[in-house]
Amino acid sequence: MKRFFAVLLCSFILTSYTFSQKPADLKGDLIIFHAGSLSVPMKEIKAGFNKIYPNVNVLIESAGSVECARKITDLKKPCDIMAASDYGVIDKMLVPAYADFNIRFASNELCIIYSDKSKLKDKLNAKNWYDILMKTEVAFGRADPNADPCGYRTVMCFQLSETYYKKPGLAKQMQEKDLNYIRPKEVDLIALLESNNIDYVFNYRSVAVQHKLNYLLLPDQVNLKSPKFNEDYKKAVVDIKGKEPGKTDQIKGEAMIYGITMLKNAPNREAAVAFLEFLLSKDKGMAILEKDGQPSVVPMEEKNYSLVPDRLKPFVKKP
Repeated sequence: MKRFFAVLLCSFILTSYTFSQKPADLKGDLIIFHAGSLSVPMKEIKAGFNKIYPNVNVLIESAGSVECARKITDLKKPCDIMAASDYGVIDKMLVPAYADFNIRFASNELCIIYSDKSKLKDKLNAKNWYDILMKTEVAFGRADPNADPCGYRTVMCFQLSETYYKKPGLAKQMQEKDLNYIRPKEVDLIALLESNNIDYVFNYRSVAVQHKLNYLLLPDQVNLKSPKFNEDYKKAVVDIKGKEPGKTDQIKGEAMIYGITMLKNAPNREAAVAFLEFLLSKDKGMAILEKDGQPSVVPMEEKNYSLVPDRLKPFVKKP
């Protein structure tokens, strides 16, 4: 009899909790730090989320993924959710001290973006792009490797291209050119392109799609798109600034996979879980990402599966 009443009480508590989680009950600020390449879809996802949860004030802030993580680890800024263009940033900088899990949710690829006024654009192709970009009359931009995964992925692309195209010294030559056009995050470069200060930008295909810009696709052997080439990608290695002065962190090449997490000390946990559930749902947030050029990889294995909130477990696999 005691066991019966215990089960009944537990059921009542769970039922009460479920019914208390009505959309109108969720409110307050929800703070999200995200990679710059997620700026366009994140605004759309925010709008869709607020149609269901109108009382949640979603505050989205974009920056390079590494910079986003440092806002949490170094500056101790309050944050509920962080989304990175490289899931490895979350694994290396946030788990396990600041976050319990890391859900991989989207992919991308590196490409070369250009405008209608870019010099020599009519001659540009996948076989000669490095010759075009190395010309003195041509200027190209890229993201800062120390602030943004797009930056170190671009350097990896240079290294992989040196091997793929059999051009000794190419990586060094490209890294030393146009140093004045390196910016903290990849979306900062679009303004330079649109103002005709530069001719080309190394950036994500999704950014080109979202901004309706011209772009050149690169071979899978150098664009960091396909897991099929992960063994080759790993041969590209970039050192970025470490947390401590004078220290560096080594990053190895890998197919592009985005990651997202909820912080352990998230100020608004209930709203954070609801937002993640919306973003990761195939017919909601993931449909927006797919439309914006960022294909879904949901569900993927998560090593900390047991620490993922129950409502989010459908979006991950057990290892």
